[in-house]
Amino acid sequence: MNPAHTRVLRALTAAALILSVFSSPAFAFLGGDASSVQQDSALRHSQDVSTVKLQFERHDLTTAGGSIHEYVSRSGKVFAIAWNGQVPPNLKQLFGAYFDSYHSAVAARSAPGMHRHVAIVQPDLVVQAVGRLRGFRGVAYVPSLVPVGFDLSDLQ
Repeated sequence: MNPAHTRVLRALTAAALILSVFSSPAFAFLGGDASSVQQDSALRHSQDVSTVKLQFERHDLTTAGGSIHEYVSRSGKVFAIAWNGQVPPNLKQLFGAYFDSYHSAVAARSAPGMHRHVAIVQPDLVVQAVGRLRGFRGVAYVPSLVPVGFDLSDLQ
């Protein structure tokens, strides 16, 4: 095996291990049902503060390690997720069915590995994420699920 491929494989394996060991589980996921937000809050042992807006509802789940903001449309679908914390969230669980698309896009990058900044823009998924030691934040949304008139700069 090519040494560069070996390094990439090791980096991806390490990232997967870190995510599985240090990430809190989540049930609410992109495209998922609004009822999953309460399950997510209970599982994380977090406080769920809900803010109702005209086009959406934002649920802020806060724990000692960070916070996750889940945006739910009036049709009851999670259309966006934002996170900020000391450890990265489990993106496989947060992204649900969209994780494979995200994973493929990251793997196809010209220089895969342990990136500090990830920007993925696809028709079915947009992800902007930054990660540093004890400082991970990002946003992800599904363009087709975003309510008409929603200002994407409100994702935080």
